[in-house]
Amino acid sequence: MAASMSGVLELKCEEKVNSSKILVVGAGGIGCELLKNLVLTGFKDIEVIDLDTIDVSNLNRQFLFRKEHVGMSKAKVAKESALQFNPDANIISYHDSIFSSEYGMDFFKKFAVVMNALDNTAARNHVNRMCLAADIPLIESGSAGYLGQVTVIKKGLTECYECQLKPPQKSYPGCTIRNTPSEPIHCIVWAKHLFNQLYGQEDPDQDVSPDTEDPELAGEAGKSALEQESKENSVGGIERKSTKSWAMQIGYDPHKIFNKLFRDDIKYLLSMDKLWEKRRPPISLDWENLPDTVEGSSVGVIHDQRLWSIKECATIFGKCLGDLKGQLSQQGDGGMLVWDKDDDIAMDFVTSAANIRAHIFGIPSKTRFDIKSMAGNIIPAIATTNAIIAGLIVMESFKVLKGQIETVKVYHIISSEEGETEGQLQCRQILSDFNIANGTRLKCDDFLQNYNLIITIATQVTFIVDKLEEDKEFDVIGDLADLQPVEESEKPSNDEAEQIGW
Repeated sequence: MAASMSGVLELKCEEKVNSSKILVVGAGGIGCELLKNLVLTGFKDIEVIDLDTIDVSNLNRQFLFRKEHVGMSKAKVAKESALQFNPDANIISYHDSIFSSEYGMDFFKKFAVVMNALDNTAARNHVNRMCLAADIPLIESGSAGYLGQVTVIKKGLTECYECQLKPPQKSYPGCTIRNTPSEPIHCIVWAKHLFNQLYGQEDPDQDVSPDTEDPELAGEAGKSALEQESKENSVGGIERKSTKSWAMQIGYDPHKIFNKLFRDDIKYLLSMDKLWEKRRPPISLDWENLPDTVEGSSVGVIHDQRLWSIKECATIFGKCLGDLKGQLSQQGDGGMLVWDKDDDIAMDFVTSAANIRAHIFGIPSKTRFDIKSMAGNIIPAIATTNAIIAGLIVMESFKVLKGQIETVKVYHIISSEEGETEGQLQCRQILSDFNIANGTRLKCDDFLQNYNLIITIATQVTFIVDKLEEDKEFDVIGDLADLQPVEESEKPSNDEAEQIGW
């Protein structure tokens, strides 16, 4: 009998696989593996959407693509390649953004399951919300190096993507970035801030000039004089104004900008004696007298993996200043540029500026390849992780299609590297941990959707006995078993308990 029932369930699952319409969002590392798995498993009605085009750097892990596909649509090439595994499958591809108004609630309602294979939070949030609104199961996934996760999201049954705790983004103290960098990443962050100050949206939190409010300067004699000088003038007699305004006024002259950033500002830092009592002091540079030596050998090394001399960095820095000035002028009055790791000029700017600053502070230089990884927060992708994640997505889809969503699991693949996952797995906390109890009112805002509501927290007893008034905004009813123990004197009588379902 058991064997017979198992056979019926397997047949039902096979029928569901053959007939269910599936949406795959993303055709990159996980997406390629997922599409291959789906068609080999027997899924025949698949739609895939991806806005990206194929880059050479994708070829080492996105195995549906070949060298001749570079520059072509990922979604379209992935479709054609996946069909070679199963020509009977019907795959529709969209080279488009999932944010497009064409992919609204009616679009999502067509599918039995939506599978995310995305690489950015904004798109994940959007798909999560669309699936909740359409009441369609979503299988969320992601990978980062040896790490990976798969989660099934179903409205009313599981927490959604935005409810899940995310590891905090690493940040660095402003005084370290501006005054006392000690690692390559500090110089890279400074260079990205410089790009924004010169060409983008000016942000006071991204100032690149010396920081006179550095906590280490507390009590230093002459500090007040330095502060006054910083307000009135900069070293060299340049009037203090916004970096962008000053750069535009001098026509983005590379000599003046270089000497301001890497000579005058460094001399100003050196005048803050207390900072260098226990540190190696920086050395100032001058455009007219730059070292032309390179650390290590660069023979036979490709361009992105070759270290640049400081003189070469200065030359590239100057050229980038002019090229970016031209891009900015095309934007018209009030125009801004946004730094992009895939923009060669913007990437050269950060590489050259970061390495010049690193040299000044005695920090080892980095290749353009390394700086791109750090500046773009790129975690090297591992093909085997993507393959495992794609396999788990398909396994979880079987449970969803068979109506066994209560059996789904949350998968976290943990790195074997010591300390790599430190701080990523955090304990969940419940409302009572924050002293939120019966009668507490919570105001919730969703700034993205310009939507807000007020939630009144109530126990089940209060909800049934008090009968909420119609004008109350929203109520969350908790299970009494999850609350604090009830004193004997507060417990209802047997008759009351039977009425309220105690």
